[in-house]
Amino acid sequence: MRLLLFNLATDETDPVLAFTCDWIRHLAQHCDSVDVLTMQRGGFQLPDNVRVFSAGRERGWSRPRRAVNFTIQLLGLLASRRYDACFAHMIPLFAGLGGPWLRARGIPITLWYTHRQRSWQLWLGQAMSQRIVSADESSYPYPSDRLRVLGHGIDTGFFAPASHPTTLPQNEGATPPSAQQQRSPFPAGGAGDGEDLIVQVARLSAIKHQATTIQALGELPVRLALIGGVQAGFPDSYRDGLQSLIDDLGLSARCQLVGDQSREEVRTWYRRAAIAVNMSPPGLFDKAVLESMACGVPTIVANPAFAPLLGEHSDLLLTDSPEDVGGLQERIAQISRLSSQERAAIGAALRENVVRQHSLPRLIERLMSVLQTGELPA
Repeated sequence: MRLLLFNLATDETDPVLAFTCDWIRHLAQHCDSVDVLTMQRGGFQLPDNVRVFSAGRERGWSRPRRAVNFTIQLLGLLASRRYDACFAHMIPLFAGLGGPWLRARGIPITLWYTHRQRSWQLWLGQAMSQRIVSADESSYPYPSDRLRVLGHGIDTGFFAPASHPTTLPQNEGATPPSAQQQRSPFPAGGAGDGEDLIVQVARLSAIKHQATTIQALGELPVRLALIGGVQAGFPDSYRDGLQSLIDDLGLSARCQLVGDQSREEVRTWYRRAAIAVNMSPPGLFDKAVLESMACGVPTIVANPAFAPLLGEHSDLLLTDSPEDVGGLQERIAQISRLSSQERAAIGAALRENVVRQHSLPRLIERLMSVLQTGELPA
């Protein structure tokens, strides 16, 4: 297969989208060639049968200029190479803009979209796509008989427990702490005081409900690290509001907004944590949940779509809603009272389910089947 891939950002240093380079590497193993047309290009190491072209956001170009450059790049690629399929990953705009040219050449578009937000760009991209794929049925906002559910693709070799998964005082097998971690009230590898560490990995946004987690701390003997920054182009007002909430509740010694972290640093936080929290609502099937589970961390969620992964631990790990402060607080307290062996057993069960249902090789197998036949493998 000769694959054309539309991508939002192709950059291994991107704190949110670095994983797409893993996807490209695995797709390249199944394709004769992969040409990536990306909105933003950064640093990466990809196989020799992969070429990357950019619309120019990393150059600071305006949206109209990027749209024109995208079209020029696309037409040049179509003139020089014949493609069997196009895969548009989280960039319905490119599927919409390129759709007429690809349709004229009989190249089917498969659109990946995992978010509950509707937009004119998604509507246009959907209209131009012959196939639609998503991580979960609940994570695609429009009803469509073209939708195929693939699950997520987690690198479970990378996101894995340390050789000695522990709470805060020990940190064997982790990567060195960043400068920001060293400045935190609970630096990696520092002297612990017996309290357990909770992490929440998500962009700072109201839809992620970090405020619920902060309020749930209360008088519990735990600390909280909120990993993630404000999305580029958005104001800092939400972050400032969270910091004010932390200060008003007197939690500044036990709660910190850590900011964006690299994949390696995120894994380090997971390996240090006793509990992970994700308060994303239904419709947001966050892969951060699966990454923490893959690291063997008991993970509390608010989205019932994760219930099949929780198994017998659903009552302990699933809250009633993203605003359920009391329910979250109760579950944190219950998990904190468990022994380290009991928590490790829960984490091991969660990891096993993620490896079986959401590993990267499984996703690529299912995606390749859709790209080649339009259907999932039997």
